[in-house]
Amino acid sequence: MTKSDEKNIQEGIIIESLPSLTFKVKLSDEREILARLSGKMRIHRIRVLVGDQVKVEMSPYDETKGRIIYRGK
Repeated sequence: MTKSDEKNIQEGIIIESLPSLTFKVKLSDEREILARLSGKMRIHRIRVLVGDQVKVEMSPYDETKGRIIYRGK
């Protein structure tokens, strides 16, 4: 596995909804990042609302952006 294949997955809470299925997420370590919905969540039309707990996949190259890959209960 190379450095580019490694994904950093963290948990957070949606704090704001922005246009184009983009959300502001507060991570468990108190950082705020911008995150978009992943492709499978768009295809299956999984709704994400403010206050939902989510898992965010982040690239090791840019720690300020990510993809929402899972919505918790």
